[in-house]
Amino acid sequence: QLQLVESGGGLVQPGGSLRLSCAASGFTLDDYAIGWFRQAPGKEREGVSCSSRAGWTYYGDFVKGRFTISRDNAKNTVFLQMNSLKPEDTAVYYCAAVRDKRVLTAQPMCTRHDYAMDYWGNGTLVTVSS
Repeated sequence: QLQLVESGGGLVQPGGSLRLSCAASGFTLDDYAIGWFRQAPGKEREGVSCSSRAGWTYYGDFVKGRFTISRDNAKNTVFLQMNSLKPEDTAVYYCAAVRDKRVLTAQPMCTRHDYAMDYWGNGTLVTVSS
């Protein structure tokens, strides 16, 4: 079965850290550009961070310097390290992947609402609250 499964969400205090994981099964994540997205209650989905196979990486202005995207191809897993979390980071976080023949750049994946991703996970909830 071809799927992405996120994990690592939970409740954290402001200023704390979480590391989200996104495990791929049924396909090789190394062949794909990857992205993390989030959707807060009552708000539109927004791109948090995206990374292409050619090495392009994009971060939303609201997370720059706090979040880091990475991948472990041996584990077929993508990570999002989130530091200095704020209450406004509370959202459901989703990972997504799109086949990439090393020609894609990262920013359109994260910023275009009509960008077609091949696979989406079901999301993991992150709540930042004291």
